Amino acid sequence: MEKTSRAQTSLSSYDNSWYRPGSKTKQLAWFIVGRIIVNTYLPIPVSIKIFALRIFGAKIGKNVTIKPKVNIKYPWFLTIEDDIWIGENVWIDNLTDVTLCKNCCLSQGAMLLTGNHNFTKSSFDLITLPITIESGAWIGAKATVCPGVTVRSHAVLTVNSVAVKDLDAYGIYQGNPCTFIKTRHITH
Repeated sequence: MEKTSRAQTSLSSYDNSWYRPGSKTKQLAWFIVGRIIVNTYLPIPVSIKIFALRIFGAKIGKNVTIKPKVNIKYPWFLTIEDDIWIGENVWIDNLTDVTLCKNCCLSQGAMLLTGNHNFTKSSFDLITLPITIESGAWIGAKATVCPGVTVRSHAVLTVNSVAVKDLDAYGIYQGNPCTFIKTRHITH
């Protein structure tokens, strides 16, 4: 590696005052309600979880399963269509919009991360980009979808894999960063 004089990260200049995801009261209320009703191992019925999420602005379709200990940062940035499965310990870190289209599955421990930092700036600025998981897609256990990624229709991100760019429809992807492995074939 070449030795040269370079700028350095200066976290003292970090400023995300531009980012306003909702009032402090709304955020605090969701933090409390979310921990009691959604991000818990208590056997809370799914209908109550969905009701609480809707009260906080989530758009949720029918036949949605939300398993225990799901962490949703801001429900008002969340759209969940019909026939969705959200597994145990899923983390939806939605600093901006996350859309889960019909018939998609987020397996246990999956992470959807809409925020990151600009490592090329000394101030380490916050970056937020939306995520869309299209119809029939499957995010495997402990897999991670990074900011700005669209997982196209019926694509699969396998266990522990990391998507840093869009996944093509019906593709099966594996690794960190993930690469295309083969085409998904679905039988009747």
